[in-house]
Amino acid sequence: MRNISTLWSRTVSRIKQHPISRVGPGLITGVADDDPSGIVTYSQAGAQFGLNMLWTMPLAYPLMSAIQSICARIGRVTGQGLAANIKQSFHPAVLFGVVLLLLVANTLNIAADVAAMGEVAELVTGINRYAMTTVFVCGSVLMQIFIPYHRYVFFLKWLTLSLLAYAAVLFTVQVPWGEVFARTLWPNLTFDASAAAVVVGLFGTTISPYLFFWQASEEVEDMQNTDATALIHDGMVATEELRRISWDTWSGMFYSNITSYFIILATAVTLHSAGVTDIQTAADAANALRPIAGDFAFMLFAIGILGVGLIGVPVLAGSAAYALAETMGWEWGLEREFTQAKGFYGVIAISVMLALVIQFSPISPMKALFWSAVINGIVAVPLMVVILLLVSKESVMGKYVAPRYLRVLGWIATGVMACAAGWMFVP
Repeated sequence: MRNISTLWSRTVSRIKQHPISRVGPGLITGVADDDPSGIVTYSQAGAQFGLNMLWTMPLAYPLMSAIQSICARIGRVTGQGLAANIKQSFHPAVLFGVVLLLLVANTLNIAADVAAMGEVAELVTGINRYAMTTVFVCGSVLMQIFIPYHRYVFFLKWLTLSLLAYAAVLFTVQVPWGEVFARTLWPNLTFDASAAAVVVGLFGTTISPYLFFWQASEEVEDMQNTDATALIHDGMVATEELRRISWDTWSGMFYSNITSYFIILATAVTLHSAGVTDIQTAADAANALRPIAGDFAFMLFAIGILGVGLIGVPVLAGSAAYALAETMGWEWGLEREFTQAKGFYGVIAISVMLALVIQFSPISPMKALFWSAVINGIVAVPLMVVILLLVSKESVMGKYVAPRYLRVLGWIATGVMACAAGWMFVP
């Protein structure tokens, strides 16, 4: 018995020493961006337009990385999340408007995500999708409430490996790599209304408001977990920390974007090539792969959906809880006990449970996803403007205002999102 205990302790110790356990919030944030509803969008792009939507991911990568790096910088420098910084620097109407829309959008997004997970789990196990959805929802809430942050985040980091499933799918099919590189650099695309709608969806899925709040707050969580001090109050480790944030965020977003690229590519060379162009859900994409690429490709795709869903749902619920708790002045943090942060954990529980209720309502998950995208389109642009103003203020950031290249990329990203949001409302 003692030998088993010793072996277990050594195994746990080795896992904790693995490089993946030492990476920062950027990895989880990046993977959460490829949540099941995002997979639907990427699959739709690949199935409908083949290789001609691959160019969107190389373009989105630096823009997404810049804005997420700015959010991380705000959290680490000030020691506060986005909502607290907005509360101190802008009119309350700005904060309350953004947070209210974020809560609604996140709840609808969670509903779409857990629906996709339930459908895929039913395909894999044969168990009723509603039963599986209930299990996923209850498990997610219980883990966030009862498992301390330093243990829970360790679990999330290992779940990020599920994204490798989409790269593995490409090994099960024939890929015309020469044409892939050509279409990535020079797409053969007629930019009509349907193509524009997909491009809007791709950028809206990739650059999402909930990730802004999550990234900043996770930097604060990590600070509190290691008893670190905000850089604006103690700059002794500023150079090292800002370099870490840069590496962590850009590498995490690269992992996210290359996976999105692989999803578009996998569905392009399988579904689009076989004439399957109408994908409505993540389960549709996984199921359509089976007769074309085989059971192994189907299983890989399904595992990827379930893995990223287990990350995406906590990030969506957590980002809403961070935002509302800071807005209301509540105690917050995944490291705190439930009794210490009842309001914070209450937001997580209510948003996820409301998403579960939607599964049993007349509201379809695709409608929930559509309205989530619309609300995110409304929120993203003004929120990005506010974030860029914050990171440029010496009164907020001290001497650690964001470097010019980050601000330029951030404003370009804001312009791209403004065009995307505007296009969404063009009849």
